[in-house]
Amino acid sequence: MLHLILTPFLDDFPSLRLITYITFRAGAAAVTALLVAFIVGPSIIRRLRAMAQQVVREGTPDTHKAKGATPTMGGLIILAAVFIATLLWGRLTNTYVLLALLVTLWMGGIGFLDDYLKLKQKREGKKNEGLVERYKLAGQVSIGVLLGLILWLAPPSQLPGASTTLPFFKYVLIVPVTAWLAWLYVPWVAFILTGTSNAVNLADGLDGLAAGLAAIALSVFVFFAYVMGRVDTSAYLQLYYLRGSGELAVYCVALVSACIGFLWFNAHPAQVIMGDTGALALGGAIGAVALLLKSELILAIVGGVFAAETLSVIIQRVVFKYRKKKNGLEYAQAHRVFKRAPLHHHFELSGWTETQVVFRFWILGILCAFLALTTLKLR
Repeated sequence: MLHLILTPFLDDFPSLRLITYITFRAGAAAVTALLVAFIVGPSIIRRLRAMAQQVVREGTPDTHKAKGATPTMGGLIILAAVFIATLLWGRLTNTYVLLALLVTLWMGGIGFLDDYLKLKQKREGKKNEGLVERYKLAGQVSIGVLLGLILWLAPPSQLPGASTTLPFFKYVLIVPVTAWLAWLYVPWVAFILTGTSNAVNLADGLDGLAAGLAAIALSVFVFFAYVMGRVDTSAYLQLYYLRGSGELAVYCVALVSACIGFLWFNAHPAQVIMGDTGALALGGAIGAVALLLKSELILAIVGGVFAAETLSVIIQRVVFKYRKKKNGLEYAQAHRVFKRAPLHHHFELSGWTETQVVFRFWILGILCAFLALTTLKLR
């Protein structure tokens, strides 16, 4: 917004030309998001505490029962911070930014509805099921289909809408073999968005874990967005140049800073839990940015910890059902692959403290981030 307002005065006030630099606006967005999180955080927490407390998921270790007194829906802090920062410092005429913001707010809205219904059901003494699973999935898939249609039929870049790039390879573009198969790109986008948002949600089980990992993953996409949005750096690193994608760096920096601001209140012992409101929004944002940059395949590396958390749940359920059918319930319960899933609970029950799990998973997240960045020079 400030870019639109101040641009007509650039000739009269040359110092205002700073507003035209992505690096300056990204830095300003980071500061703004952090300050907004600090300012609105306490008031949001007070309101949430007055409403109700966190609903502890079934299957979590007994040590988490105390978290039932912690208010949820803290993802509102992240959403407020990133929305205000992007509104002020982003170019609101940029398609990349608008699409990323749309997906984030949509996913955050689904998560908010789920959290609200869980709290309402808890107050009424009902089972805390939240939003019916099929409705929740329908909401996630619907925004994925919408984004897929937009990217396919009205791509914001010069590249074919139904396409993606390959990590480690220079100028390799994957496109449908025939034009009539291009529609498959739409369910592909829906799959990526739904999978990423649910993966981040699964990782949201310990104080600071999901927010920290999301900030690390988004930091990688800050770099990707910036270099792919410049002719010189994209050519040097042998990446496809995506005109206008550099604006996503402003958005991603704002989101990273919003996560850091949220960690101020979410650090152990947490004053607030992000809930589905924040987890689905962050996962949607990560997936959307990757898709917009034609780099969704790099998500397997950038989000390596999220992928491991998701795989642990899938493996646990598949093996449990197989052993239950073949050997009976008692055998299946006594021979689980993991002590508890998702993976962070397994390590908790193996003797690691909550803070040890969080910090060690952060370290693994940083390792994944470095591995993703090395793909730029291994092309």
